[in-house]
Amino acid sequence: MAEVAHTEDGVAEPTGSGFGPKLRSRKDGAAIPLDDLDKRLLNLMQGSFPIAARPYQHVASEAGISEDEVLARVQHLLDERIIRQVTPIFDTRALGYSSMLVAAKVDPDNPWRAANVINEHPGVSHNYLRNHEFNIWFTIATEPDSPLGLEQTLTRLGELAGAESIRQLPTLKLFKIRMDLEMEKGSETLSGKVAEAVEPAETEPQPYDDFDRAVIRATQGAMPVIPEPYAPAAAELQIPQEQLLEHLRGMTERRLLRRVAAILFHRRAGYSANGMGVWKVPDERVLELGMEMSRFRGISHCYQRPTYADWPYSVFTMAHGRSKDECDAILDSIAEQTGISERTTLYSSTEFKKIRLLYFTDDYRNWERRNADL
Repeated sequence: MAEVAHTEDGVAEPTGSGFGPKLRSRKDGAAIPLDDLDKRLLNLMQGSFPIAARPYQHVASEAGISEDEVLARVQHLLDERIIRQVTPIFDTRALGYSSMLVAAKVDPDNPWRAANVINEHPGVSHNYLRNHEFNIWFTIATEPDSPLGLEQTLTRLGELAGAESIRQLPTLKLFKIRMDLEMEKGSETLSGKVAEAVEPAETEPQPYDDFDRAVIRATQGAMPVIPEPYAPAAAELQIPQEQLLEHLRGMTERRLLRRVAAILFHRRAGYSANGMGVWKVPDERVLELGMEMSRFRGISHCYQRPTYADWPYSVFTMAHGRSKDECDAILDSIAEQTGISERTTLYSSTEFKKIRLLYFTDDYRNWERRNADL
């Protein structure tokens, strides 16, 4: 009997032993019926949720409905697992955490066994089975003061997971990181561009203090769906709510906090495919074309990463679509408009793990004590 792994929908899928993608499309889109207002709210909750005392009031004003209806609908979308959580999104690198994308070559007949071991590390936020010889792709972060450090953590994880090989793919340039799923418009929007390209983002650690850490601990994770969702964290910190809001705005200016937003279960929201398009770009054009590729609406992440003798692809773009065809259309548009034709697309067939990282917890040190005797 074939081994199985579970998708984010809780559906068991056979892993098989080949490298080909096992992709599914939802015939009717999202896992539950979504009307036009639901889709409008999902767009607003992803991109227009303010750091304000009554953020749902702002969303209600944008949507043209009452605050009470926004609260009720958002709670319903959470209950139905269309929205994963509404949460602050802190900047891992700005907080001094070491992080990277990793490709691992594990037993193709039993990838779930390696994936479960990898998932136990609290710094692993995403872990996918992809259609490649390097079949498990995950992102990992370690704390600024980790005794083991990122390199030794990966060595130990590889040993524990029984990986034949692990390839490190750190970020050299960050062109884009913003996961917004377009819920209202069609495929042509995803293949189109946003207004203008922006310079690569800074990835250096930024200064912060003990109060910043306390604010992060109090606010990270799922926020309550109530009229004043920042109020419980302010009470925990024993400060006025407006002081907390002002501090969070300052953390945004200092790049410690990227934004506060709804994170969706992308497959349940109708985005059943994600393709990692990797591009062979001449070194002298990486900056120019990385910025250009990041402009496409259907691209959530765009990075420059290192190349290897058998891996010439320097620019990585994550495309999200309602089907494989939609992902292909996004990447084909990039090829057409940049003139770069040498690419490989790696599709995920199973999502082993997808979480928001929690910072400044005991989980990291506990993992190192259990697995590295530290």
